[in-house]
Amino acid sequence: MADKAKLLEGFKRFKQQYFGSDSQLYDSMVHGQPAKTLMIACCDSRVDPAIVTDCDPGDLFTIRNVANLVPPCEDDGHYHGTSSALEFAVHNLEVENIIIMGHARCGGIQALWEDDGGAQSQFIHSWVCIAKPAKEWVKQKLSNATEEVQIRACEQRAILESLANLMTFSSVRDRVEQGKLTLHGWYFDMTTGELLCFNSQTGAFEAAV
Repeated sequence: MADKAKLLEGFKRFKQQYFGSDSQLYDSMVHGQPAKTLMIACCDSRVDPAIVTDCDPGDLFTIRNVANLVPPCEDDGHYHGTSSALEFAVHNLEVENIIIMGHARCGGIQALWEDDGGAQSQFIHSWVCIAKPAKEWVKQKLSNATEEVQIRACEQRAILESLANLMTFSSVRDRVEQGKLTLHGWYFDMTTGELLCFNSQTGAFEAAV
């Protein structure tokens, strides 16, 4: 567990690595970030996208939220943190890839799964209900499976729901149709250390390496 002292020691190592004798990387990014991949990942502290993919600063533009969800495009005058970051990535950075990375043992999906309609929370349950179609799909298609199998399927199906929601944003849809942007669904199984990628040809998540 990281306390304040450990975080500050970590910053010292970071500063020495990137601002010590060789500051070329950050010097090259002073006037803008070069990221061409947007990663939409979960807030879960066990699943840091830059660590999981061993990326350097500037490699990924990252959005993290509960259960790595993308809401449908809505123009209702409310606050939309995920949508605004998505807009920036597509319009300003002109990212070439958007990856939604879900993961095993996701607390957000667990909350969705356990919600019987009477859940009490100010924000969480209304947010994770973005993935309610995934839960309903699993309940229908895998009704005889164990709960463990169902929840894992729900975690993966929620990624597909978010991929579909990405296409409700006209800027995303236009760039995909123009061949300038590619969408990906990834699933990190922290219990085995495996990364699975969705294969649209087979309709399944398959081992990446």
